[in-house]
Amino acid sequence: MSDRVERLDRAFVSSLSSEERTALVARSDLAGLRHLAFHLGLIVLTSGLILSDAPFLLLWVLLQGIFLIALFAPLHETIHRTAFRSLWLNLAVSYAAGFILFMVPGWFRHFHLAHHAFTQDAGRDPELLSPKPRTVGEYLRHLTGMRVWYQQFRALFRLVWGAERDSYIPVSGEGRVRVEARIFVVLYVVLFVGSIILGNATLLWLWLIPVLLGQPFLRLYLLAEHGGCPLVLDMIRNTRTTVSNVFVRFLMWNMPYHTEHHIYPTVPFHRLPRLHRLASGHLVHCERGYASFHRHFVKELN
Repeated sequence: MSDRVERLDRAFVSSLSSEERTALVARSDLAGLRHLAFHLGLIVLTSGLILSDAPFLLLWVLLQGIFLIALFAPLHETIHRTAFRSLWLNLAVSYAAGFILFMVPGWFRHFHLAHHAFTQDAGRDPELLSPKPRTVGEYLRHLTGMRVWYQQFRALFRLVWGAERDSYIPVSGEGRVRVEARIFVVLYVVLFVGSIILGNATLLWLWLIPVLLGQPFLRLYLLAEHGGCPLVLDMIRNTRTTVSNVFVRFLMWNMPYHTEHHIYPTVPFHRLPRLHRLASGHLVHCERGYASFHRHFVKELN
């Protein structure tokens, strides 16, 4: 890849005043806790409907899965340390969300920061280790999420067993990531064995089945971030913003404003709408909704 062409992302950030930059990067415990409370409220609501065996049970299980899998958004925000002003809140929420999603926060932080450092660099972006779908068959298999589950559990157990370190994990962080993985696995074993011994299927219906059903929705969402974008270094050219409805923006903590996030990753989620207003005239890839993106994406497949 070449970095000789004008970097639109750098030019845009340089155009912002120091006052604007200071306002954009201001973090807030209150904004983060308020958003988290509403998100958890949705999970509590669907959990109650499932436990009470309400009519249309499968609908509530599916919604539970969508709300649970969307915890990827606060996990993402907290590994950036931007969801809250307080470090301990970012850490606590990253551990809770990571545990539910079977993603070790320390591992994901190193993986994701490498993705930001080398976005769409075919040799160094860890997200490109799994190629984007090139055929309709690959697209449909991608949406099942089965490959992602395999990769996540493989990463989890490689960490537990102390297998070869991934290149994006520094030697200084290897020990902590392994400890996190081992704690997670111990807790998983305790929960699952305890459920079997007690003959209690609560975890199955409130957690495991829902996240399996919810994973395809996360695949649909994440594919739009960089799918079909060129392999160049410029964050405005290699990333897509998807202008979606207020519910999707809420559930994904404003991450549909993804180009804006890559341009300026230290901007917290609640400031991204403001950054979007400032950057809207500079965006190269801006799609009007996820249905529109997938229609265009599938048309280009073999």
